[in-house]
Amino acid sequence: MAPTPEGNGPRAVAVNVAANTNEPGFRGPVYPDGSFAYVPIPESAATLPRDRFPVDEPLPTYGDLDLPFRAPADLRETPVHMDPEFPGVHGRDRATYGDPYGVKAGRIAGLEPGDWLFFYATLSLRPHGWGGPSEAGGRDGAADGAGDGLHPNDDLAPDWGAYLFAGTRVERVLAVEGGDGESAGDRAADRDAAAALAPTNAHLKRDPFDARVVVAGDPDASGLFERVVPLSDPEAGGDANPLVTALSSDSGKGPWWRRPMAFDAGATATLLDRIEWS
Repeated sequence: MAPTPEGNGPRAVAVNVAANTNEPGFRGPVYPDGSFAYVPIPESAATLPRDRFPVDEPLPTYGDLDLPFRAPADLRETPVHMDPEFPGVHGRDRATYGDPYGVKAGRIAGLEPGDWLFFYATLSLRPHGWGGPSEAGGRDGAADGAGDGLHPNDDLAPDWGAYLFAGTRVERVLAVEGGDGESAGDRAADRDAAAALAPTNAHLKRDPFDARVVVAGDPDASGLFERVVPLSDPEAGGDANPLVTALSSDSGKGPWWRRPMAFDAGATATLLDRIEWS
């Protein structure tokens, strides 16, 4: 696919999601061939009783996830914040995303139907067959097999890096005003509007509802990639590669791997050309 001139074709925003060294204490794995596992973060907010969820379903836990490794015993009953969700991934059947943070929500709110919302995560290089993080402390350390003796693809970082791993083709975006000054009636109306759009989204299970933007994606054109698309330089995970520094809105300086990135139409076409869908 050739790059599309700026202003023609879909645009994209990429946001950081998924497990990290703060929550739940380890990163998801990327394997030497660029395949990976999507591991959500824990649910950190209060949630509604199940009978008040828009859809009657349990709050999933780490023990419910379809992971290629063992979750630590002390996490298996911990609820997860299943966001983003993709059809056929960890038992979900919709493509949705919600975000409570203004800096990300503002970028996402500018997307239109047919645009792309991409997701990236910091992932640790692991061997195929990695058994999972250690049951004791130091879950993301070298004792867990972090890259020792591996021969990864040339574009993977040697220890950890930032990688695009999934995408949602936008069908509709709901921007929510939110804020401390919003009345109870307005908050209820926001929840109702979001529930009509994305009833299974994790933010609809929170009490109070806190998303500033909610996205519903095309379920037939959204999901995990077959292999990651690296955003990090292959020499060092903390250094951005040209997909960030030359194509995105981000400078690639400082902790760039935590920030949302916008891509114009030409840059989005380049990204789409790099993606192998699962």
